Amino acid sequence: MRHDGPVTVLHDPTAHTFASDNYAGAHPEVLAAIADAAGGHVGSYGADPYTARLSEVVAETFGAGTTIHPVLTGTGANVAALQALTPRWAAVICATTAHVYTDEGGAPERLGGIKLLTVPTPDGKLTPELIDRQAYGWGDQQRPQPLAVTITQSTELGTVYAPAEVRAITEHAHSLGMRVHMDGARLANAAASTGASLRELTRDSGVDSLSFGGTKNGLVLGESIVAFTPEAEAGVTFLRKMDAQLASKMRFVSAQFLALLEDDLWLRSATRANAMAVRLADGLAELPGVVVTQQVEANGVFVVLPREVVEPLREAHHFYDWDRATGEVRLMCSFDTTEQHVDRFVADASAAIARLS
Repeated sequence: MRHDGPVTVLHDPTAHTFASDNYAGAHPEVLAAIADAAGGHVGSYGADPYTARLSEVVAETFGAGTTIHPVLTGTGANVAALQALTPRWAAVICATTAHVYTDEGGAPERLGGIKLLTVPTPDGKLTPELIDRQAYGWGDQQRPQPLAVTITQSTELGTVYAPAEVRAITEHAHSLGMRVHMDGARLANAAASTGASLRELTRDSGVDSLSFGGTKNGLVLGESIVAFTPEAEAGVTFLRKMDAQLASKMRFVSAQFLALLEDDLWLRSATRANAMAVRLADGLAELPGVVVTQQVEANGVFVVLPREVVEPLREAHHFYDWDRATGEVRLMCSFDTTEQHVDRFVADASAAIARLS
């Protein structure tokens, strides 16, 4: 432990893992934005100049009429956004791997009162044909009514929807009377991967509402709900409070998003994370007994390693299992992942595999 400042340092500031982009610290430009917003008194609960400026920047980024509601967590953003899109009797179609289904403690169903209808998909991506497996039964009082679709960009398997793929989903869903929500916890990584703008991947592709991620791309805390239509906007102000997502000192969340958006920090950070994932996958793919299981399109690498090397590597670099039955693990890169971090992991994997022979 160090005592260089007012807070005792309780961790190794040089430590790096491949466990999650949530493990990464805050980007220095984000911390500077918080410090800049810290002085003096301003209005609370969003009545501050940083939140007002954020509204202007979001309209410039996504198009006039777009609104943003900063919140505290990704789960809270997803729940409130889906509640705004659906009546009490609605169901939402999602992939079986979707974060709203697998990793949010049942919050959409228990807190939001929204039935989730899941569809298996090999790469984490929905298609109109896959949506049709659950898109039926309207008017049947025995069945929850499928009135919305939620897609994740980039997906939980590290794959990315191209704008045309998003458009195909939204046009199909809208033709059936359903609205479309995007869980954009890693939207920045998807945009960096495709070369499309944030607007092209969302509003221009027909998405109704977006949970726009921040913490996986360098924020201390904070996510946001972005609404592109009056229907998606209706009620969000009240749902945010009801779902315990209204920050009293909202200026600090808004200032962080301003740091992301005003100078393309979101793109710079996501581009680095994606590039490091590609470097990591390319290095591992050359090793004997290693199989990269998904296309590397964002900042995640899904790979099967020889079972004997998993624990030694995990002890040195820390990462999570994805499918214990197959031995598949997930390696996540972050805005602060460097070539040295990647090359050290590949070298350690290579040495561990060599010792098996």
